[in-house]
Amino acid sequence: MEKFHGDMIGHFSSCKSPHAIVGVLAKTYYARKAGLSPERICMVSIMPCTSKKYEITRADEMFASGHQDIDFSLTTRELIRMIRQSGIRFTELETDARADSPLGDFSGAGVIFGATGGVMEAALRTAHFSITGEDASDLELEEIRGFEGIKEMTTSIGGHEVRIAVAHGLANVEQVINRVRDAEEAGEEPPYHFIEVMACPDGCVGGGGQAWNVTEETRRKRAEGLRAIDRGRPVRMSHRNPEVKALYEEFLGEPLGETAKRLLHTSYSPRSQYRR
Repeated sequence: MEKFHGDMIGHFSSCKSPHAIVGVLAKTYYARKAGLSPERICMVSIMPCTSKKYEITRADEMFASGHQDIDFSLTTRELIRMIRQSGIRFTELETDARADSPLGDFSGAGVIFGATGGVMEAALRTAHFSITGEDASDLELEEIRGFEGIKEMTTSIGGHEVRIAVAHGLANVEQVINRVRDAEEAGEEPPYHFIEVMACPDGCVGGGGQAWNVTEETRRKRAEGLRAIDRGRPVRMSHRNPEVKALYEEFLGEPLGETAKRLLHTSYSPRSQYRR
């Protein structure tokens, strides 16, 4: 987007990606809670995305903790290879272990980020609360699920019409961007209020760092698995995650407050297509 569509930067979300947020919080909030010096924390991110390797040093904001927030980013494919080389057998591991806390719990909304349409659906659950003051934990939008390259719909939240688009795969993303640009050049109202973009087919479940030889059927089953986890979680909205609520109460203050903006947000600028 920075290289090919710099004129769209004004529309970008400034929110960091989930793993970048976990990285900076690990070396600030978690370090404080655990009584650790940030220098003693080595943050390794396991991601389905090859672009995360570049992202961890892409801007000054990726050093918001005063250190490099994420030290290493490995793809899931690399992790699989390391597990096999180490002779680890998952069938012989202890089960039902809990993740470390704080930041160990998760909502259903967080899980569905991995499938196309999931970020949009999760965000609209929280938007519904922000606008109406009422929870919408059961909000599910079938219209923006599935594997069609571009999905559009109009929904109503608290009497407000919300036009949305979901695109995955870069050719489809290009089409959506051109629709926005054409409307701007014609002096028309933008066709959408909110756009979800995922570079990889079907979203992160089809990420470039995932295992080889993945078929569309495999990606579909992965997405269905994430949806099933979401439906089974006691908390299905990001803003209701008790550990996220505690994070704001104890450390960040309020969304878009000074601390939250400094740690959780980033910026973008036009870039050359080639390194100079």
